[in-house]
Amino acid sequence: MWNNMFKPMDILQKGLSANWMRNAVIRNNIANVETPGFKASDLEFETLFKRAIEEGGFVGRRTHERHREIGTGNLHNIRPRIYQRRDLSMRYDGNNVDIESENVKLAQTQIQYNTIMEKLNSEIRRLRMAISEGR
Repeated sequence: MWNNMFKPMDILQKGLSANWMRNAVIRNNIANVETPGFKASDLEFETLFKRAIEEGGFVGRRTHERHREIGTGNLHNIRPRIYQRRDLSMRYDGNNVDIESENVKLAQTQIQYNTIMEKLNSEIRRLRMAISEGR
């Protein structure tokens, strides 16, 4: 029972960590916008997360012992993957960083981070209410 209580927060923490890493990758890309030959990097997390859910990574909560189990619970093995983008460069120096695109990704990452933080705070408030018996 105690292990299951914190699983949603563990998954949210993985999302926060991935967003934090993506933020660092994007900022590195922006910092190297004028570096000749620099190839931008990106972070893959959402597709890995989706694949894990489709392969049974989501575990449904059972409210009765005769209910069927749903999923296998392999979401905890997901690790974000940083890869270098090898798309074509529109510049003569070989740099493929598009500053406008990177700024949009940075804004999206910040919105996702804030959303996950809000959900995590909601989970903490829910636990706090349960501990204090609703007082």
